[in-house]
Amino acid sequence: MEYHHLGRTGLLVSTLCFGTQTFGWVADEATAHAMLDRFTAAGGNFFDSADSYNGGQAETIFGSWIAGRGRRDDLVMATKVFFPTGPDPNDRGLSRVHIMASVEGSLRRLRTDHIDLYQMHCWDAATPLEETLRAMDDLVRAGKVRYLGASNFTPSQVDRAVMLSRMNDWVRVDCLQPEYSLLVRSPEWELLPLCRSEGIGVLPWSPLAGGWLSGKYRKDQAPPEGSRAGRQDRFEDLPEQRATEQAWRVIDELAAVAREAGRTPSQVALNWLLQQPGVTAPIFGARTVEQLEENLGSVGWALAPEFVGRLSDASATPLPSPHSFVARYTRQRPGREPLAP
Repeated sequence: MEYHHLGRTGLLVSTLCFGTQTFGWVADEATAHAMLDRFTAAGGNFFDSADSYNGGQAETIFGSWIAGRGRRDDLVMATKVFFPTGPDPNDRGLSRVHIMASVEGSLRRLRTDHIDLYQMHCWDAATPLEETLRAMDDLVRAGKVRYLGASNFTPSQVDRAVMLSRMNDWVRVDCLQPEYSLLVRSPEWELLPLCRSEGIGVLPWSPLAGGWLSGKYRKDQAPPEGSRAGRQDRFEDLPEQRATEQAWRVIDELAAVAREAGRTPSQVALNWLLQQPGVTAPIFGARTVEQLEENLGSVGWALAPEFVGRLSDASATPLPSPHSFVARYTRQRPGREPLAP
């Protein structure tokens, strides 16, 4: 396992982040603990959760493993706040009230006195960003949170958070979680260049596109019964959301590259992502130790440039205006990468 700094911070995190969303959903406590043991044995130290995952069960199961393990300081623990955690009108969002209540609930479930990375799970259009950032700043000053992150923010929302933190000397956003994979390349238009410019780490979620890049789905074949699409338990991962002609082209090319490289499609898809500029650590999930083992095989080697190029070409997304116009006339700066489109 290799390690990257989280954005411009001094914090080192493993190049794979283990997502715990499956805990209490398709992975019971014993399986979750076995996977956590294996991930740390492989050198992984970075974990992602959220207060809303499976009614808090993901954090609870993770917390029980932490309590039994004993060495909390070896771990980089991330969780998130925004989505509903109860029936009350204030049991959601990024208001000061919900953040302060939610962080205490996460600390109890995780059985810890601090959260290494606390992330705004989604933009809250009903709450002034100033209110949210001030609350987060208070949590950092109180020692309950170490670093601040965001998820599912647009470029303008990230930029506004950076500006407000700079103006008010509040804790800054040090990482962003966008959906990013061979099937979702749009973060490359603005989000990734902005993050590189501001020193913000990038933690792609759904790097295997909900299993669609794992090799289990083929065109004109019914999804396997045990798969997410087969179980139909996540709307965004059903065929009507993922299956397009371009997606099938990407999946076919991924399968071909995997055969030639002697790797599995999942390993190739994750390794391709690790080679993209600005990516800190993809967040992957697993429901079995076998799935985890396969994903761990994505690190410790580098996909050949020829294969990276083939996958990039197959998955390229046409740039919308004005990006397409600007990209055509991008100037090369001597000794540096091109100006971002």
